[in-house]
Amino acid sequence: MPFFTLGINHQTAPVDIREKLAFNREQIPEVLRALRELPEVEEAVILSTCNRTEIYCELQEDRVERILEWLAATRIDDDPTVQERFYTYRDADTVRHLIRVACGLDSLVLGEPQILGQLKDAYDDARAAGTVGADMHRLFQYAFQAAKQIRSETAIGASAVSVAYAAVSLARQIFGDLSGHTALLIGAGETIELAASYLGHRAIGRLIVANRTVARAQELAARYNGFALALNQIPEHLADADIVISSTASPDPVLRRAEVEAALAARRRKPIFMVDIAVPRDIEPSVGELEDIYLYTVDDLHNVIEENRASREQAAKEAEDIVAARAKMFIDRLRALDAVPVIRGVRSAAHAQKRRAVEEAKRMLAAGRSPEEALEWLGHTLTNRLLHAPSANLRQAAQEMRLDIVQAARELFDLDDPAAGEDED
Repeated sequence: MPFFTLGINHQTAPVDIREKLAFNREQIPEVLRALRELPEVEEAVILSTCNRTEIYCELQEDRVERILEWLAATRIDDDPTVQERFYTYRDADTVRHLIRVACGLDSLVLGEPQILGQLKDAYDDARAAGTVGADMHRLFQYAFQAAKQIRSETAIGASAVSVAYAAVSLARQIFGDLSGHTALLIGAGETIELAASYLGHRAIGRLIVANRTVARAQELAARYNGFALALNQIPEHLADADIVISSTASPDPVLRRAEVEAALAARRRKPIFMVDIAVPRDIEPSVGELEDIYLYTVDDLHNVIEENRASREQAAKEAEDIVAARAKMFIDRLRALDAVPVIRGVRSAAHAQKRRAVEEAKRMLAAGRSPEEALEWLGHTLTNRLLHAPSANLRQAAQEMRLDIVQAARELFDLDDPAAGEDED
């Protein structure tokens, strides 16, 4: 069971490093296939969100550094300062980490529910790419079940502050009443949907939604009496926006400095509050240098999020207990599965010995030997044949001072008394 995790997240790296390792869903199939071509990799799943990029894999050899070498060569140009940001988990620790991720214990927003859906999407993408086999399927399905149990049995998700909520809260701190302001939302995914909902509840004056697929933007904008744009129409309407919240899967910025400068000139230096939740970033970083622009990234929302974290700390402790128990249960099950072929082999060999001995005993009866004599011979012969190989191997192990094997045999045959069974042949 050589399970491995190689990852980087909001705890180990800032957004300017995480965006180098981010993959959008269109890129994932090709990246998974390239990863699967490495001779060490048996199965693989890639999880890439605004807060983390993680590779879960099953390897033929204990060489997770090979994955890091591949990743460095393809995405980070062997930059040692970036490589130092990675964490790795193996086997039982991988199981524990995956469950923690699935239930939101490892999220920037403690207990946030979106990560489970993102993890399921990552699993589905890997399965569609053909990089999920029986072992990874078993691991991820188990993690999904464990996350469901944790969320139902603890209050880990109660009043969870999402990144979108934090963005809107920060806007309210800056503007106060939002009813006289215009918000431009860039993207139409789950995070932007949440932001639209929070803005709607705060009676935003006007809502504009821009998205690559205009029909999707129209669908979202219609819920809040807003209107929709294509991404290339943003420069025409940017000057109208007091608040900009962006979260797309674009690999390149969708909002550049020159466009923002033009909007500021049209607004006569009236400030714009911007939150870039995307990784890679949607808003060119140099935009933050402009006077009258208040630009925040997902990392900057940490303080707002932390205010609501304390109320879920007890639930987090309860969740950690469940994670530990469920992880141990999974490992125990896998080890039991590893023993199945051995058990089958032992039973098959024993049944073969039994059949031969029974046939010989039947021939003894046919030759006129008494049933008592045949039964005595059968019991003695079967016992000796079944124990011959284990006894010989145990003697050899003892002579070679391989006492771990001797102790394992004592446990295997439930021999509390070391002197038990000394009357063998």
